Amino acid sequence: MARHGGGRGWYGKMIGAALGVTVLAAGASVWTVQAGATSSGSRAEAARPSAAVEPVAVTIAHASDKGARGVNITIDDGPDPVWTPQVLDVLREHGVKATFCLVGTQAQAHPELVKEVVAAGHRLCDHSVAHDTTMDKQSRAYQSQQILDAERMITEASGGVRPMYYRAPGGAFTPYSRSLAASRGMRPLGWNVDTKDFEQPGADAIVATVQRELPNGPTLLFHDAGGDRSQTVEALRRILPWLKEQGHSFGFPVR
Repeated sequence: MARHGGGRGWYGKMIGAALGVTVLAAGASVWTVQAGATSSGSRAEAARPSAAVEPVAVTIAHASDKGARGVNITIDDGPDPVWTPQVLDVLREHGVKATFCLVGTQAQAHPELVKEVVAAGHRLCDHSVAHDTTMDKQSRAYQSQQILDAERMITEASGGVRPMYYRAPGGAFTPYSRSLAASRGMRPLGWNVDTKDFEQPGADAIVATVQRELPNGPTLLFHDAGGDRSQTVEALRRILPWLKEQGHSFGFPVR
């Protein structure tokens, strides 16, 4: 999600518990990159255990794999038992695939929703364990714990499908966090359009922000957790057909 005021944000209450999670041990089993979703939306194939992960670029991705007219829908902070199913329903209605940036503790708490996201052909993104927006001011050990433990939590919750991207909470990337994520096969993921839906400005305002700022680039930022996301659901219901009418196709961030 975008960096908002209030330091560590609404996930701050989980940091104490998250710090009790041990760092992923060296030599532990790792997983191959999540299989790409098919255009027909069939269930994504769960990745198989592997001794190695193929590194990806360390630069922050913004472009779409659908080219100049592609648009990437990205959904942050979930999964949430109330709002994630509603977001999934809207995406399904319009035949759109998205990238879900999952918080580790949320994925651990709601593994059935993570599996539902994968089954629908969407991609997974590591959004840290505790959504600490001060990550860029923390030690390397802390950054490592937040990224690697979330990767493990998400992979376990999904049934073996690894996250393909890493989005720093609030965009708080560091050269170290980008390098670490990329070494684990997770492309650092940015955004071009912050819809500000986290501030609950109203569905009309969210739609207007997308229409106004889409020329900035193809990666759109929405949220499915952290509060009442009914405005986001309504806005997506209006934005997705509008984007199609404008000649855009829906893809995933480049890797």
